[in-house]
Amino acid sequence: MLTRDQELWGMALWVDKNHGDAGGEFIASKIDQLCRAGEQDGARLWQDVARRYEQLAERKSHS
Repeated sequence: MLTRDQELWGMALWVDKNHGDAGGEFIASKIDQLCRAGEQDGARLWQDVARRYEQLAERKSHS
């Protein structure tokens, strides 16, 4: 069974694989849509994904 952290990393990796350099924009759009819909829990989920996605981007730039 996956931990919550592993799920979030999985989501960040999915965004990277499917959206590449536009991943940050994709995540920001998801957060905006969820906030507008009043889905604060969903927005927080994607904010957590965003932090991990940013870490991935940092690691890729140092490679």
